[in-house]
Amino acid sequence: MSAKKSYDEDEEIPKAFRKDTKVDKNAKQKSTKSKKTQKKKRKYFGKIVLILVILLAIIIGVTKWYIDNKFGKMQYVELDEEELGVSVEVSQNLSNYRNIAIFGIDARADTYSKGNRSDCIIIASINNDTKKVKLASVYRDTYVQIEGHGLDKITHAYSYGEAPLAIKTLNTNLDLNITEFVAVNFDAVKDIIDEIGGVSMNITSEEVSHISGITKAGAYNLTGEQALAYSRIRYATGGDYKRTERMRDVLIAAVNKVKTFNVTKLNNFINKVAPKIYTNITTSEMLELMPIAENFNIENSIGWPYDTKGITLDRWYGVPITLQSNVTRLHQELFEEAGYEPSDTVKNISTQIVNKTGYSK
Repeated sequence: MSAKKSYDEDEEIPKAFRKDTKVDKNAKQKSTKSKKTQKKKRKYFGKIVLILVILLAIIIGVTKWYIDNKFGKMQYVELDEEELGVSVEVSQNLSNYRNIAIFGIDARADTYSKGNRSDCIIIASINNDTKKVKLASVYRDTYVQIEGHGLDKITHAYSYGEAPLAIKTLNTNLDLNITEFVAVNFDAVKDIIDEIGGVSMNITSEEVSHISGITKAGAYNLTGEQALAYSRIRYATGGDYKRTERMRDVLIAAVNKVKTFNVTKLNNFINKVAPKIYTNITTSEMLELMPIAENFNIENSIGWPYDTKGITLDRWYGVPITLQSNVTRLHQELFEEAGYEPSDTVKNISTQIVNKTGYSK
């Protein structure tokens, strides 16, 4: 007789393979709890991201308001770019360069209206790729074509038609694409230099007598009044040519000093000088320039025209010999355009100047 063996099935199953319902239940509870915890963490993380985005938006908004508030103090004027004499060919040719006209107006009061000549004319040329900046002064007595006024000194263009005509005169006589400008007067120059704590310059024995408070040659930290006097010296060796060089030297020294300012100093500087600046550069365009302005490097400073000869007609003029060849050389130096061929407009003006003065070489 065979007896039926009674046994517990669990005893025949290795422990590693047993189905422990109690353990399984605990595992499920832990898994559910873990999922809930992860869900809470994701929700919490999402809230943090949202808060950060909101804070970033607030910071950007406040920064824009701050800059709008600061640069909004400038005297802004809107210009019609179609009236500034930039040809399609020149616009395409110089598309990689941002050229800005800087005018120093011979007025003491905060006025930039007709009747005020541009005592200082500087073209700031920015290479959009390399961020390198080149400065080119245009001599105030240069004999050029001014629309509606014939051949005349370029300094008179601003007096006849303010910034629009001054810019158009530069564009049509030099094959440029200028649509932006910044103008300052004598008082603004003094305030800018004083606000940055002066600029360091080496004064020669010939320049001493033209600057108040300077008694001998040497290195000096010039005040606003002294820097203005220094930059306007005409009756010394080099005449107007050396004078424009001094203007560029003062500008370069001022720019390099401002680039070292901390936030507090920059804030005080903008508060002081912004109301004295006349420009058509908008606040949004200022914002675009700010992140890259620190990388701007002024690598070259020249005077234009290169070859000139004086002539006295109704008054004294500096005649470019010739306008065409001087424009060719300018484009070679500012824009690295080897063998540049000036536009027909420049060639025609150049011919008019030769016919009027007889100066062809």
